This record gives sequence, C-alpha cells and structure tokens, in this order.
Amino acid sequence: MSHRKKTIRSMDEDLNASLRPLREKIDAIDAQLLKLLNQRAAVALEVGEVKKRFGAPVFRPERELQVLPRLQHANDGPLYGDNLASIWREIMSASRALEKVLTVAYLGPAGTYSEQAAFSYFGQSVKGLPCPSLDEVFRAVEAGSADFGVVPVENSTEGVVSRTLDLLLQSPLTISGEVALPIHHNLMSQSGTLDGVTRICSHAQSLAQCQHWLTAHFPRLERQAVSSNAEAARMAAADPSVAAIAGESAATQYGLQIAFSHVQDDPHNRTRFVVVGTQDPAPSGRDQTSLILSVPNRAGAVVALLEPLANNGVSMTRFESRPAKSGAWEYYFYIDFEGHRDDPNVAKALESLRQNAAYCKVLGSYPRSA
Repeated sequence: MSHRKKTIRSMDEDLNASLRPLREKIDAIDAQLLKLLNQRAAVALEVGEVKKRFGAPVFRPERELQVLPRLQHANDGPLYGDNLASIWREIMSASRALEKVLTVAYLGPAGTYSEQAAFSYFGQSVKGLPCPSLDEVFRAVEAGSADFGVVPVENSTEGVVSRTLDLLLQSPLTISGEVALPIHHNLMSQSGTLDGVTRICSHAQSLAQCQHWLTAHFPRLERQAVSSNAEAARMAAADPSVAAIAGESAATQYGLQIAFSHVQDDPHNRTRFVVVGTQDPAPSGRDQTSLILSVPNRAGAVVALLEPLANNGVSMTRFESRPAKSGAWEYYFYIDFEGHRDDPNVAKALESLRQNAAYCKVLGSYPRSA
C-alpha cells in the first residue's frame, strides 16, 4: 500500500473514532425522541376520542397556531424558529392523521404551487386531491369529496386572482386559514437548454410575473398560457420544443432540467393562498376577518360604509374592488381586517357594516399567517 493511501486510511480511522461517540449520543437522543413522539401520538389519540364525543372537528387551525409561536418563543437554539415550526407542523400533521387523514383539494396536476401551499399548511400527512380548475376545487369541498381546498387569492406582483374572488362570492364555503408562499419561477426543458425550443408555456399569472425577464432574454419565443404551471411542465416533458415556467417540484415531478432559475421579475414575489371549507375556527388571538360588501349607489357611500371599522379600532389590511356582474358601474368590495368576528370590537363593527351595506357576506375569521 502506498504512503498516500496509508495516510488517507489513517485519517478516515481518526475521523470515525472522533465521530463515533457523537453519533452514539445522537442515536441515544433519537431513541428518546422516538419514545416521546409515540407518547405524544398516544395523547393525540385520546384528544381525538374526546373530540368525537363532543362532535368537534379534527383540524383546529387556531390551536395549531397557538402551539407553534409558543415553541418558537421557548426555543433557545441552535435550531432556527422557522425550521422548528416545519418540524412541529409535520409532527402535528402525523398525529392528526391518526384521527383522520384529511383530503385537501388544490389546483393540479401534481407539482403546482397550490400543491406546495397545501402541504406547507397541512403537512405531508394528508391526501392531496389535484383538480383541473379552481371551480373544481370549490366543487370538491362543497360535495364532500375533500375536507378543505387551497386556492390562490392574490400575488404580490400581479394582484388578485379574479376567479377565486368570484368563487368566494358565489360559494357557501368559508375561509378557515391562509398561507403565504414565496414564488420562485424557473424556466425548464427536457435538455436544460432552450436549443430547439419554440414555445414557453405557463399559467397566465406566472407568464405575467416573468414578462420583463422573458422580453429581455427570449423576446422572439411564443408564450402560451395554460391551466397551471404543472400542466406546462407536463407539456414540456412530452415535447422538446416546449419550455415551461414552474417551480422546482414540477421539474422533479416531470423529469425536466432547469435552464434558468428565479426568472420572476420581482425577487420577493409571493402568492397568498386561502384555505376554504365548512369550518369556522375559534379565536386564536392573532386573527383576520375577510368579507365582501356592496354599497348603495350614492355619493360618499364607500367612506360612510368603512367608518365603523375606524370607530371601533379595527385595522383594515386589504381593500379590493371588483365589478359586479349584475349591473353597470356596480362593485363588490373585498376587505380584510385584523381581529376575529367574535371579538367584541369586531362584532360591533360588523353589526354596523351590515346595517349600512347593500350586501354583506363574511367570508371567514381565521388565524393570520406569519
């Protein structure tokens, strides 16, 4: 054996000797964690039995929101707070699945940002139900085929998702949660280059979020809007002349290579998703209420309508107008504000809003995302 090989072998032996006691310590801690996790799961099963007796829902978003900040506040490191939250979300998801595996509908196919948002919110221990359209997501929950749906409602670059707002107006479902997802678009193809590519496909919102980058780098390539980013990835996997704009998970799902990363115009691009269902969460202490209003067609009606919020110390966080389809120059107003509808000041403001509005629909009170 050469001197070099002997030296390398000696270094490996020294490394393993140094790591061995640390690995043994980690193995012992893992054994303790396993025992404690199963103890926690056993208590979670007891909680499930109590819920069954009282007819309480399996998923309580307000309770889970209370758990995560408490643990993050008690955390002394070295784990970062966000990493700790991710770990505990999966622990809670797995424990919840012992009571019932929730079915969550989202805009499909597999590999969409909607799928990513669904698993980010509920954890991996749920059954995903990909749907071909936003309408089908709502329909699946309304029909009972899914327990919840996750739908995009607004993007930091392109604004609101109009179809979601229309469906929230029409549907009996309510909002029970929200999740904000950083959106990193990637341009991908079979080869990992754009050689031979004649068409770039993606969802219309994604194409809009990347339009300046595309114009600067590939102004002559055709752009085609399709039903979802994952559908674009599926098309690219079947046709070498097609490139797709989608997330990393879509590249993995459909065996594509990323040619260019982070092609969105805004590096801080984010999309807000809402969770829809039939459940009304209890107050968590950090809530948001969403509603839809319309006003009588008279001067100053909108200003007068919003006065109850200010008079009761309720802070408005979002205000969007959307044309009503019932008549010319009539609008619905989509409003978010801080607080839960059971909070005394919010309840008082809502009572006044209902008296002054031509139409008022509370979409839900739910825990705010971080």
